[in-house]
Amino acid sequence: MTGPLEKAARDAVEAADNTELTRQIAAILAAQQLLNAQQQTAAPAPVRREFNATQWLVVGGVVVSVGLVASLFAVALAIGATCATACLLILRSIWRDMQRGR
Repeated sequence: MTGPLEKAARDAVEAADNTELTRQIAAILAAQQLLNAQQQTAAPAPVRREFNATQWLVVGGVVVSVGLVASLFAVALAIGATCATACLLILRSIWRDMQRGR
């Protein structure tokens, strides 16, 4: 008689273990589904901003102003270089004349 009772007890313990394992697997699957759902909703769609004309007018005004300042600086530099070159040429001519005794 101990044989069938022991077998029945082993079967009952095995069934209880199997049930617990099934519960753990179900809990893991549910957690993974929740995690996937959270990850999918975590990334919102990019928000498209409206066109702001004032912003672009300011940017254009700044670009034009900087361009004008740069061009005026380039013209001033060119005038300065021309004057310096003329001055050096005149001084060289005077120096040569002084060296020749004129």
